[in-house]
Amino acid sequence: MAYDEGLAERIRQRLGAEPDITEKRMFGGIAFLHRGNMAVGVSGDDLMVRVGPDDADAALARPGARVFDMTGRPMRGWILVAGTALKEDDVLDEWIDKGRTFASSLPPK
Repeated sequence: MAYDEGLAERIRQRLGAEPDITEKRMFGGIAFLHRGNMAVGVSGDDLMVRVGPDDADAALARPGARVFDMTGRPMRGWILVAGTALKEDDVLDEWIDKGRTFASSLPPK
């Protein structure tokens, strides 16, 4: 499955200078990891965001957000945001911050 390189590049521009961020191909797309824990990624035209189980309901109430379900079993604490909801840079920045905040709360891998 191909992924939106333009969206991946927008994420790189925001996270590229951070020494704790690495990129890894996964889920048929690209993931951005903070100290080994996935924060955000791109799958198809969508943004994957790891918000954690406590923030999932609030995140799902936002425009373009839906449950991340690749196998028929939803992944708790993970969501997908439609690429069409990410046209504004400040919206993308908010989602990236949510993913990075949760990933940074986890022990390094």
